[in-house]
Amino acid sequence: MTKLGFQLYSARNFQPFSEIFKKLANAGYAEVEGYGAIYASLDEASLKALRHDLDSSGLTMPTGHFSLDLLEKEPQRALDIAKTLGVEAIYCPHLVADQRPTDAAGWFAFGQRLQAVGKPYRDAGLVFGWHNHDFEFKTLADGSTPQEQIFAGGPDLAWEADIAWVIRGGADPFAWIESYAKRIKAVHVKDIAPAGENTDEDGWADVGHGTVDWKGLIVALKKTPVKHYVVEHDNPKDIDRLITRSIAAFQTY
Repeated sequence: MTKLGFQLYSARNFQPFSEIFKKLANAGYAEVEGYGAIYASLDEASLKALRHDLDSSGLTMPTGHFSLDLLEKEPQRALDIAKTLGVEAIYCPHLVADQRPTDAAGWFAFGQRLQAVGKPYRDAGLVFGWHNHDFEFKTLADGSTPQEQIFAGGPDLAWEADIAWVIRGGADPFAWIESYAKRIKAVHVKDIAPAGENTDEDGWADVGHGTVDWKGLIVALKKTPVKHYVVEHDNPKDIDRLITRSIAAFQTY
């Protein structure tokens, strides 16, 4: 059976993480995915304490989100964090709106920038790639999309495909999985509530309790080199419900 991970951003409002780790382990998760605010400012002792908490719960952190700022300006620090926590794949997770290019050439250049940023991490034997939101799938003036241009500019970039954001961006996830299968090393597994529902959770849903065809998607994704499936919900109101219902649904796919 495929191991299932959990993006810790989903539990940011349900502290402490040490208790979340126990809940995840008890529910059957094997992995967690970190994000910058958890570890970017920790000293070595605190990083080791975090690793100890993970180890004690029987969890690993094979993937992590690191801000572009840290990745670009402090590569050695990012590498040290990854080594201490056991991270094998680093994903740059976002680009704030006021920094986003507005045309194809700009996005191609951004892909080139990511390609260069990733070199020290690839050289260290880590997977390095991009995690998408919805803005990468909005059609540009020349008919292409930012996501296509990012990949064209960054030939060695891996892709952590956030399928629900692909859908929210108005794109067909099956077509993107087929076109960029070789890039997909990790996948965010999250669900979208029916229109007008779960407005207090930003329209997201627990996995298997929304509109995304996860059964069909998992079939398509099994033809890719995906190594990590990571449950995420951007704004859950009940963390126990999210944790238990999502893994129960995933295990049926």
